[in-house]
Amino acid sequence: MSARPSGARPFAARPIVAALYVPGDRPDRFETAAASGANMVILDLEDAVAPERKDAARQAVLDWLAAFRLSDERHPALAVVQVRINSGERGDDDARALASSPAAIELRVPKVETPGQLDVLAGLASGLPVTALVESALGVENAYAIAAHPAVTRLALGESDLASELGTRSPAVLDYARIRLLYAARSAGLEAPMMSAFPDIRNLDALRADTLRGRESGWFGRSAIHPSQLPVIHEAFAPTDAELGWAREVLTVGEAGGVATLASGEMVDAAMLGRARSILRAAEPFA
Repeated sequence: MSARPSGARPFAARPIVAALYVPGDRPDRFETAAASGANMVILDLEDAVAPERKDAARQAVLDWLAAFRLSDERHPALAVVQVRINSGERGDDDARALASSPAAIELRVPKVETPGQLDVLAGLASGLPVTALVESALGVENAYAIAAHPAVTRLALGESDLASELGTRSPAVLDYARIRLLYAARSAGLEAPMMSAFPDIRNLDALRADTLRGRESGWFGRSAIHPSQLPVIHEAFAPTDAELGWAREVLTVGEAGGVATLASGEMVDAAMLGRARSILRAAEPFA
């Protein structure tokens, strides 16, 4: 399957700020997650489910999706429901089953290393948007080819699996992968990736500091593994009043073309319009 040209895909209606993982074998938590304030719920059939419970988890997800309506007023913040499928043959079975779901869902595909893996998946679940989860050194090196695949609408990094393969969680090592994925996603016309889940659910201060650092590095949004992490993630990615004021002024004075001067004395030109629009877009989920 040929890759779609760079920049050809439109962004989602609104950016996703916070996504919440839910084990697929815990249907008692599905509705709670949907009403948690997360913009995306990820029903997990992979790592969160023990091998002997995989079939039951898939059926629980299918049963819930059969009655699920995204527009339900009980979860006004929710914009996307994803299902993280398994890898290998079990993942193929997951994709076949989910392809017949009446709900509007996306697939979250783990351990993507080559575009060829996605060719197979696209044939099994044609039309379902795919988040490609890169979790290995080979996947990082192939990040652009993966991001450019026509089935892929989002790119994500699985930091825990990657750190296990590399034998280190050094920030410098993981930053290389984060930067590679950021450039790959943007080059392929995708939005900036969301940050990986922060494993220490009790240390909200560390979560805040790490999330702000990721925001400064160009990433937007983050996955969570506990509802208590959601307010911190939302707070970290909300544009400040100063940023919004700057963006509005840049658009006001800059869209006429040429070089303009802001009230602060800063000179701006057309090269800054993109950043201004990105700031205003990032504010949409908070409106």
